[in-house]
Formats: sequence, C-alpha cells, structure tokens
Amino acid sequence: MYVAVKGGEKAIRNAHKLTAKRRRGDTSVPALTLDQIAVQLSHSVARVMGEGSLYDESLAALAIKQARGDLIEAAFLMRAYRTTLPRFGYSRPVDTGAMLVERRVSATYKDLPGGQVLGPTFDYSHRLLDFALAAEEDGSEATVETEPFVDERMPRVTDLLGDEGLMEPDPVTDENAPVGDLTREPLSFPADRDLRLQNLARGDEGFLLALAYSTQRGYGRTHPFAGEIRFGEVEVEFYAEELGFAVTLGTIKVTECQMVNQFQGSAKAAPTFTRGYGLVFGQVERKAMSMAMVDRSLRWQELGEEQTAPAQDVEFVLSHSDNIQATGFVEHLKLPHYVDFQAELDLVRRMRAEWFEKRRPEEGDTAREAAE
Repeated sequence: MYVAVKGGEKAIRNAHKLTAKRRRGDTSVPALTLDQIAVQLSHSVARVMGEGSLYDESLAALAIKQARGDLIEAAFLMRAYRTTLPRFGYSRPVDTGAMLVERRVSATYKDLPGGQVLGPTFDYSHRLLDFALAAEEDGSEATVETEPFVDERMPRVTDLLGDEGLMEPDPVTDENAPVGDLTREPLSFPADRDLRLQNLARGDEGFLLALAYSTQRGYGRTHPFAGEIRFGEVEVEFYAEELGFAVTLGTIKVTECQMVNQFQGSAKAAPTFTRGYGLVFGQVERKAMSMAMVDRSLRWQELGEEQTAPAQDVEFVLSHSDNIQATGFVEHLKLPHYVDFQAELDLVRRMRAEWFEKRRPEEGDTAREAAE
C-alpha cells in the first residue's frame, strides 16, 4: 500500500472518500444509472468489455461509473473481476456468417448479395456539435424510416473472392489441436496467430489505431481494402458433454472486419489477395479495422515478405498493445522510490565531483596561458 506518504493509511482512506465524492459530483444533479451508461454510452461499454476480456454490459457500465469515465481503469476493473469467476469450459467458435446483421458495408463491391446496410454510424455525419442534444427532453426519440426486412443471405466478400480463386483460403486447423489462452497463460514467443488475434482483440484501441495508420503511411506492407465490416448479434454455443450436443448460451454483439490486401505471389503460390482479420465485442469498428490491418502486417513471415516496420515486429506489437500492463508499468512510477532515487542521487553527485576534479588542471592551464 501507499503508506509512505504523510498520514499513511488514514490519508489513503480519505483519498478514497474524496474520490467517491468527486465521482458523485454535485448532488443537485441526478446520479447516473447503470442502465443509462449501458444504453447511451454503448461505444464506451463495448470498448471496456473488449479490453477487459469480459462480455457483460451491466458490469462494464458499473466499471465505467466507478472509474469516473476512465476507460482504461474500467477495463482494469473488469479484468480483475473476471479472475474471480469460475471457468467451466470453452464455447464453440461463433458463426459470424449466421450473424443477425445490424450493419454491413463493403468498400470493394457496391452491389452485394444481401445489400449494403448502413445501420447506426457516424460515418455520414458532419461532425458538428448538435446543441439540440443539450436541450433534449427525456424520452425524445428520433423516427427512423426502415425498409421491410428481407431474409436474404449475406455471404462474406472474402467468400465471393474465394469462389474465383482470388482469395487465400481460410486456414485449415485441427479441431483437436490446443488453442492458446492468454487469460490463463502468459504471452510467450514465438506466438502463433491464435495468440496474436487474442492479444489484438483485447489490446488498446489507440495503440492499434496508431500502428494501423503507420502501415498505411508506408511503415509496413499493407495497402488494404475494407472487404467487409459487419456488426450484429451472434449466438454463443457451448458443447455439453453430458448432453452430447451443443446448447445456446445466449447472443452477443460483435463487429467483424475482413481487410483485403494484394499479394504478389511466390514460387509456390500464385498472385492472390490475402486477408487481415478483426473481431471485437460490440460496435467498435475502428478497433476491428485496426486489428485487421495489424494482423495482416504480422503475417509477413508466413507470406515470405520482408520485415521493415514496427507493425510487423511481433514482440514489439504484442508486448506493448495491452493497456492494462502498460498502465501498471507507467503508473507504478507514482509509488515511492525513495531508496532508489537516493542511490541515483548519490551516484550523480559522485560523477559530478569526478568530472569537476578532472576539469580543474585544464582550467588552471588555460588561466596561465591567458596571463602570458
């Protein structure tokens, strides 16, 4: 504990009380409810669930409220809580092809089977402050015009390219092969793609965004096209051995991104498109797109490319993308380091004394030369 400060444990208790007071703020203003946060701040909730490695909207809302809106602190709270939960197994891979789509766009084909579904997005807004929101009455609701629902199949863009042999095939994996789990085992290298995708899925959105941007500016081998971005609900299934079949546990909202990149081919493979993949909780498209671009950059070795940029360095990317670990290393500097600093202070003083001691004869010679 931070007991070295003046006041010790009493000061810490008072600091906690002051934090709670500041969290509540002006008591004449109605307090935020968890339902308000979960429903009206859904993007923040989705980010906290993803970086906290736990899909629970109500718990994410609680963490955001407790952290006073600090999303990294909220994700930290979520991860700490999930370590207390019992684990009874692993779900089956979710089938995003059977997603109940709420939004689906592609930058590669205008006309797609199933069509483009704009859904909720900021993409076409003017980015001007809407002061009407400041005066919005409770219960106000915009009227949305919708087309009649058509149950039309929505194949993935990568599948359409694959039918022509223009897209690398999906990797074939052994269903019985062990899959890495970063929530139970620490990250180690070399890291296969299963661990890399897990790491990126719960990595810091800002860090991944910066890396993805760097690849677009030439620091990496990506010139991607957004093959498809889809957001909606998918079922989570669990295979119950005692029953002998899979049961549906519920549905979750996810965003999936497939980035399409050109590949010049090699002696063993014809020119084709390669993919970068991103999948995150909730509607966090920027994170899913960044994840897909970084995933493609990290595949340089298996595709026989040259490593030229930070976004292609597996150890650099995976070791620094986790904002919880990064927070721990950075914020621990606030804790007392009195003994360490005194040692450094003594060392610098001795080095300065030695430096001046060596300089004295030279200064004496210079003075004599000036007098002559």
